[in-house]
Amino acid sequence: MSNGLAALAVATVLATGAAGQQAPKGSDARASAASSALAHPDLWPKLQLRRQRDPKIEARIDALLSRMSIEDKVGQLIQVDIASITPKDLETYKLGSILNGGNSAPNNDEFAPAPEWLKLFDAYWDASVKRSDGRPVVPVIWGTDAVHGANNIVGATLFPHNIGLGAARDPELIRKIGAATAAETAATGIDWSFAPTVAVVQDDRWGRTYESYSEDPAIVEAYAGKMVEGIQGTVGGDFMRPGHVISSIKHFLGDGGTGGRDQGDTRVSEEVLRDVHAAGYRSGLVAGALTVMPSFSSWNGTKMTGNASLLTGVLKQRMGFDGFAIGDWNAHGQVPGCTNEDCAAAINAGLDMFMYSGAKWKELYANTLREARDGTIPAARLDDAVRRILRVKLLAGTFEAGRPSSRPYSGRFELLGAPDHRAIARQAVRESLVLLKNNGSVLPLKPGANILVAGRGADDIGQQSGGWSITWQGTGVTNANFPNGQSIWSGIDAAVRAGGGKATLTADGRYATRPDAAIVVFGETPYAEFTGDRPTLEYSPEDKSDLALLKRLKAAGIPVVAVFLSGRPLWVNAEINAADAFVAAFLPGTEGGGIADVLIARPDGKPRYDFHGTLSYSWPKRLDQYVLNRRDPGYDPLFPIGYGLTYAKGAQLPVLSETRPAGGVVDQNALFVRGRVVAGARLATAGPVRQTRVDRNAQEDSLRFAFAGGGDARVMIEESRGIDLTRESNGQLSLLLDYRVTQAPTAEVTLGMEGGKPASVPITGALRGELGAWRQLAVPLHCFADAGVAMGQVTRPWIVATSGRLGLDISSVRVASAPPGPVSCGTR
Repeated sequence: MSNGLAALAVATVLATGAAGQQAPKGSDARASAASSALAHPDLWPKLQLRRQRDPKIEARIDALLSRMSIEDKVGQLIQVDIASITPKDLETYKLGSILNGGNSAPNNDEFAPAPEWLKLFDAYWDASVKRSDGRPVVPVIWGTDAVHGANNIVGATLFPHNIGLGAARDPELIRKIGAATAAETAATGIDWSFAPTVAVVQDDRWGRTYESYSEDPAIVEAYAGKMVEGIQGTVGGDFMRPGHVISSIKHFLGDGGTGGRDQGDTRVSEEVLRDVHAAGYRSGLVAGALTVMPSFSSWNGTKMTGNASLLTGVLKQRMGFDGFAIGDWNAHGQVPGCTNEDCAAAINAGLDMFMYSGAKWKELYANTLREARDGTIPAARLDDAVRRILRVKLLAGTFEAGRPSSRPYSGRFELLGAPDHRAIARQAVRESLVLLKNNGSVLPLKPGANILVAGRGADDIGQQSGGWSITWQGTGVTNANFPNGQSIWSGIDAAVRAGGGKATLTADGRYATRPDAAIVVFGETPYAEFTGDRPTLEYSPEDKSDLALLKRLKAAGIPVVAVFLSGRPLWVNAEINAADAFVAAFLPGTEGGGIADVLIARPDGKPRYDFHGTLSYSWPKRLDQYVLNRRDPGYDPLFPIGYGLTYAKGAQLPVLSETRPAGGVVDQNALFVRGRVVAGARLATAGPVRQTRVDRNAQEDSLRFAFAGGGDARVMIEESRGIDLTRESNGQLSLLLDYRVTQAPTAEVTLGMEGGKPASVPITGALRGELGAWRQLAVPLHCFADAGVAMGQVTRPWIVATSGRLGLDISSVRVASAPPGPVSCGTR
């Protein structure tokens, strides 16, 4: 770092440690780090970065800094979600950046056409450069999560998610995908992508597993630099030329080691943190990544966003990173002593720009300005952060680029889903497929055959694309929202018809004419981040309809090909047994035809393309093999990392064990499931209400409540320790209630939540429907947050109350995405 005060502060932290004790040296430091969150930069590699500082740019930064007021400087440290800020605000507050969060979009329309994105950026940019006080004009930049294509934009090419790309083992393909994504992003004027994710996932229960290339750090390292080059261009070549955008490698550091829980704690030694989890940074930083995003997660109990020894000591001083560190979604508010609106500690630790969502961003600005003025944030640290932000903007050409709509690639909407980009995506689909079973050489299928295509995922582009596909969670979309996409069914149908055969689509697998073979497409439905955290690796423990479909077709003597869509390896032994061939397709994106390219033979019966992919993750033999990595003691997978059959080299797979381990598991997103509240909570009642058990899917898996009337009555879940739903309430997540009304309400019924103070919404209207039918109610979490519940310390996450009579059965209470359709803060 160039500033003395910040370097001195970090040196003090490094020398004394969190508890004020002298830090151990040498090999003793490595052992100590197993239980400490203090990194020792001298144990980390120095990187030979390709991008060197340009004296002319540094001189421009000096000139800008000398003319900027402290208000200007503080503004550069803040990025605000477009759902929380208007273009008009930027006329007064000269902030550094804006972003569109997972569900933020122009006009609050997630399906807004591409021209609306460009039009809105023009409005923000115009406001950011409008000033008459003589101080420097510093244009705003827009960041977006373009994690598998320009995935927020209708019509964009969506590539396979990273887990599938890891199976392809093709670094050059990764560079092409990055370049295509950058070009489509630039078409909307947006100039910054929060990608790539370089997590090295160690526990596949984590809901972001599919965002990681592999559990193997070598694969992640081989890919990260190539993706950065594709997005930004190559240093010394087309670096940040038109059509390229700023890249952000994330999430620094150890986000893949949190025990399968989002925003969790990675409990590993410093050696493992360095050698395993930092792999992507070794190549991504060398390739010239301009920004890095610190993680929500912790290392050995300390939040990464507040860890000076890693953000400053390792990343900036040791590794030589001179871009800027951008926070994750309000992650600074999780640093001890901080709130979303006040966190000097994160800036002092090495964060350069806050990422903020919420209505109180002006409070964050005011508090940061106060702390910059009173020295809580040293002037040298403030200038260093602003210098880094200005450096990135200058390297990216932001000052010369002009209005977003005037830029060379802006408005070239024909790039969205362009034929050459779709061809790259189709190649990626072909290369990412992994053949796990092909008994009897069922595959490839003859193109002249009569082929049945079945399964809920067969004609669903949203399901095959997964999370981060137009909407944050990938839910609430239809095939019509992907005008340049092709479903798996459509691709198979085209290939079979071209070969003179016939393909028939029936989701339930029913047929009038017996088919020669059946392709069943099924798997996980879309999710993102914490909503995808799972209790085990068992696929669909409650709903066995996919397995039943496979078994029914196989029992009829029809050759069955299973195409499995998933964001991680899952325990599917029964499903594999029920199929003659089993293909792990992961989340292939919008080019479903790539699957037909491999499954359907040429007219002469020979494969058009052989299988190429090999597993980038170990495949579990048991549903409780959460941590299954090649270097672990007792490594015993069903299929090891690197496994993958081909047509040229097949194998006969024996019948797999379907034995389930004894004991139950807990869904980390559930509050009440299978007739029980989760560990650490209890079910309580108050007033005239009686509780009994009732069956839904299994014996006594639900509760029946009979409210007698004549007084206020409540049923509630009480947490022994408050739970933190802050992150969940910032997005589009809801409190989901699976219920059945057995007696209509005679008075108002409310659904409530309590944390610090209680709040409730009316649900009487939802309970007045058909008696005896199971239904689902979704109430957005923000309804409770907006009403004053302290979402960081929720002690009662579910309260149903009424003074009248009511019969109500409950089978599940959980936090998740609402199903498609309108949701509201209650119905009377």
